[in-house]
Amino acid sequence: SVTIPDSVTSIGSGAFSYCKSLTSVTIPGSVTSIGVGAFASCTSLTGIWVAEGSSHYSSDASGVLFNKDKTTLVQCPGAFSGSYAIPNSVTSIGAGTFNRCGNLTSITIPNSITVIGKYAFGNCGSLTSITIPRSVTSIDEYAFNGCSNLESVYFRGNAPSVSKVSTIFDRCKSTLCIYYM
Repeated sequence: SVTIPDSVTSIGSGAFSYCKSLTSVTIPGSVTSIGVGAFASCTSLTGIWVAEGSSHYSSDASGVLFNKDKTTLVQCPGAFSGSYAIPNSVTSIGAGTFNRCGNLTSITIPNSITVIGKYAFGNCGSLTSITIPRSVTSIDEYAFNGCSNLESVYFRGNAPSVSKVSTIFDRCKSTLCIYYM
């Protein structure tokens, strides 16, 4: 477990990535920026906790990291298991947010989401089905890369082009079915 010192103002991209023994992180209010994938692939991480009074970041009761106003989901702890409902305040799922959350079994994406970042759900091997709401206007490449048990994807609106679908769902189950609703 790590408590970031108050003297730290920035956590770089990939700073703690692949720290497989890391179980908990406490971020002080002094931190004003956290790079992409700072806690990616930390498969034992159970919570990322932000000090009250932080003007840049926040966390929820599950230890999921957000920007301060909870419009961007920054990082889900790698040891998260079960289902998760993204809060309605969130409009963007950042790059690598759920990457390697191998025990994430279901995700509820609200109608407030407009952007799903690169590798956002990469290697989530326990996901079997996902529904993409009509509000989503951008899905970056490899957003669901390596979701080896993903069987069904439901698009409730405009779906990406067929050529882009192959990069979004790269290395998913070979029998993946995509439904347009």
